[in-house]
Amino acid sequence: MADTNESSAPTDHHNEVAAEAHVNEENSRPGGHRHIRSFVLRQGHLSVAQKRAVDALMPRYGIPYQPGQLALDSAFGRNAPKILEIGFGMGGATAEIAQAHPETDYLALEVHTPGVGNLLKLIDEQALNNIRIIQHDAVEVLRDMIADGSLDGVHIFFPDPWHKARHNKRRLIQGPFIAKLVQKLKPGGYIHAATDWQDYAEQMLAVLSAEPQLQNTAADYAPRPAYRPLTKFEQRGIKLGHGVWDLVFKRCGAGK
Repeated sequence: MADTNESSAPTDHHNEVAAEAHVNEENSRPGGHRHIRSFVLRQGHLSVAQKRAVDALMPRYGIPYQPGQLALDSAFGRNAPKILEIGFGMGGATAEIAQAHPETDYLALEVHTPGVGNLLKLIDEQALNNIRIIQHDAVEVLRDMIADGSLDGVHIFFPDPWHKARHNKRRLIQGPFIAKLVQKLKPGGYIHAATDWQDYAEQMLAVLSAEPQLQNTAADYAPRPAYRPLTKFEQRGIKLGHGVWDLVFKRCGAGK
């Protein structure tokens, strides 16, 4: 098991990414186009155990970013449902979900090395073989590596809320991003997002509802699916009366 200091770290991604930081407004991409990044790259504290895990295990469980479609079945060594997780923070929830669902493969994306190292530790400790990690910007991975119609689901749990109005443009859940994400889903595949910021929840609901290829599985916000574990951070918030909002949308069949 992870030691106390590391295992007690919140697994939600927005706790890992500081909204208050000096950042480059845009990131260059092929063809001269640019996109605004939804994260801030910080060095963070990398523990000895996390560094050891990165050095020893990333060659086995990591997939380098490179332009060109990724053969998902080859990456995992089997034909199984594939779930993309965007921004796994410290990886606790990812490992818990993967352990509970060995029949499903999870492609986990995160840019921050301490989180990558922590998830690799958990993979090793729990002997998980159904997780692969790409340490790179999710927008570029989605654009360059994920084939259309290849995913059974997408998890986006507690993305950075960029709560100040002037930073809202950095939020990950925006119409153009969701339109691209939907293309990667199989018909019937789902997008599950969760946040503890009400105004971001409202934005998520509006953006997802506006995508014509998606259908809400609930009237508005969904009950938390049993497969998504409560993080310690979330449990503390609930005890204090803070809200948490889950949204689960499915891709419609061809023709809608």
